Amino acid sequence: MMGHDKLFQKRKANLTRSQKTRKLRRILIVCEGEKTEPNYFRKFPADPKVYDDFDVRGTGYNTISLVKEAMRIKHIALQERNPYIETWCVFDKDDFPVESFENAILLAGKNQIKCAYSIEAFEIWYMLHFNYYDTAFSRIQYKEKLSELLKEPYFKNSDKMFLLLNKRQDKAIQNAKKLFCKQRFLPLNEQNPVTTVFNLVERLIEQA
Repeated sequence: MMGHDKLFQKRKANLTRSQKTRKLRRILIVCEGEKTEPNYFRKFPADPKVYDDFDVRGTGYNTISLVKEAMRIKHIALQERNPYIETWCVFDKDDFPVESFENAILLAGKNQIKCAYSIEAFEIWYMLHFNYYDTAFSRIQYKEKLSELLKEPYFKNSDKMFLLLNKRQDKAIQNAKKLFCKQRFLPLNEQNPVTTVFNLVERLIEQA
């Protein structure tokens, strides 16, 4: 019995030591926008069952430049022996050539980076919290429609969108999936509107 007790105490000590030295499980989210997307994603609470924290960066870069920046940050973390468990890029199609958009998605895939993209703009994700939309909108129309849906003026860099929309999150995921299923087999330059932001949101709330 004495030997068994010593073995138990040794295992307990090793477990406690391993818990103290365990690396933080971090998710990296690199956004095209410097404020709109980061302000939204930073409001998500961390889920300790899956990850400890997430690092949200607003860069001002777009398409391929954004993916390369994510690769750079990811590589630095790896060199410092504190790697991210996942890396995501969040970006829009905007007015960029479809070739640049497609190449950014391909480059991300080759480097184990996931994409949460929107065509044309991130605001389609916000709108899907209210209704299902499958017709294209201009940027001015996004702003007008969101102001109508929110019943208050929509400001692009608002830091309260997560709180305003959180109760409708399940509906947004459902609508975004329906829209993606409709558009996914079309060429990218014809997929307007569409968003894959639901994939990242499901990850952050552990529904994927």
